[in-house]
Amino acid sequence: MTTFDKGPILVTGASGGIGGATVRQLCAAGAEVIASGRNTEALDALASDTGCRTMAFDLTSEDSVRDALDGLDVWGVVNCGGFGGEIATPMDTDIAVFDKVIAINTRGALLVTKYTSQSMIRLGKGGAIVNVSSQASLVALKGHISYGSSKAALDNITRVSALELGKHNIRVNGVHPTVVMTEMSAFYWGRPEIADPFLSQMPLGRWATEDEIAAPIVFLLSDAASMITGVALPIDGGYTAC
Repeated sequence: MTTFDKGPILVTGASGGIGGATVRQLCAAGAEVIASGRNTEALDALASDTGCRTMAFDLTSEDSVRDALDGLDVWGVVNCGGFGGEIATPMDTDIAVFDKVIAINTRGALLVTKYTSQSMIRLGKGGAIVNVSSQASLVALKGHISYGSSKAALDNITRVSALELGKHNIRVNGVHPTVVMTEMSAFYWGRPEIADPFLSQMPLGRWATEDEIAAPIVFLLSDAASMITGVALPIDGGYTAC
């Protein structure tokens, strides 16, 4: 078997920039990909471009995740589905928003891991899971109480899952991207008073591209990473190293 001949790879959040780039790179590498996301038009366009399959389910509902994934044959997973929430301090955060961020970023990823890992174990071929975390889980970022907390909890899911699933030859790793300057992130990170101090502290001094995040995800899914599990890989231009 070559790297991506072992079975389908599910990518959640595939209608977003990083998820879509990951689907494109995986398909280009010969993988069979199942793309899931909230924007059905974006998924349809991605399927037309790449030949991937599409699947819709609600990350906040265990019933929806179970109905979609229970018994589905997969070899790999990219937990990329996410919600940014709000920019707020601990003093003024909206707990309803906090709960939604946790429900999607943390609980949703755990639900996907729960049901896909059961299928991986049943198939007996091993597997690989990559959780898309954030630099916000590694260092404190102003205004990121909800998002950073959700990703820090996801990091623990990564570590414990790596420990529990290793005996089944299932690897679980996390990547920690810096900001990709999308339309969604520009409202905050695009402000000069926010962007300039941040980039001045980053050794590479620029925002990441979607493909620069997708490429390490694809690597961690591949046979080239067959001895790597339980890691937290910053893709942040050196920001968290300084």
